[in-house]
Amino acid sequence: MMVQTDRMAAMEETGNGAEGHAFSFDAPAAGDSPAVEGWTPDGEPAEDGAAAVPDEEAVIAAIASVYDPEIPVNIYELGLIYAIDLHRDGTVRIEMTLTAPNCPSAQELPAQVQEAVRAVPGVTEATVEIVWDPPWDMSRMSDDARLSLNMF
Repeated sequence: MMVQTDRMAAMEETGNGAEGHAFSFDAPAAGDSPAVEGWTPDGEPAEDGAAAVPDEEAVIAAIASVYDPEIPVNIYELGLIYAIDLHRDGTVRIEMTLTAPNCPSAQELPAQVQEAVRAVPGVTEATVEIVWDPPWDMSRMSDDARLSLNMF
């Protein structure tokens, strides 16, 4: 007990104890709290209001929620998504294709992808571009998609 009493006395003398208010569980009074600055991995201060890069897994999950109405597999597993570009300002650019140029879902699938991705937290804008090169073929399907369609 003597050691603790000596430590407490030393803390009070140096101003590091309860009397010095160096540490407290109480919330700081308004205006006493230091401002918290944002940061970037490069060590540069973050710009006020700057959006973070959207989470890639969340974007992929949103895309995977879209199904081709003629095939009971989501378009991500079908291999229709060729590129996903995530940008620091929250924009997402997606390149996708369709199973065939005369696909009856040519108008609705890109719009559904765009709508699903826009709903992801952190996404400020989503654009979907249809590309035909390289052409889609069944080799682009995931193993799960092939299994679902009995194509092994």
